[in-house]
Amino acid sequence: MRTVFIAMAAVVLGLIVNATSSRAEITYPWCAQYGGTDGGGNNCGFVTLEQCRMTVSGMGGYCYTNPMHRPSGALAEGARRPRR
Repeated sequence: MRTVFIAMAAVVLGLIVNATSSRAEITYPWCAQYGGTDGGGNNCGFVTLEQCRMTVSGMGGYCYTNPMHRPSGALAEGARRPRR
């Protein structure tokens, strides 16, 4: 009985892990490159350009578009839109 319970728990855990790993990865459209003597760091977690600019103001750095961002309605490369 204990073996059956452990096996069922392992299956459920596997299903949960698989479901959480198959979620779409979120990328935000704006990144900040922080200033600093060693080059600073970067953060690509900004929804708006204004949000990014407020973050880097006073500490140095700049904002740039996230090269990994794809808008939610974007098609995969090479994909075509269906004809109407």
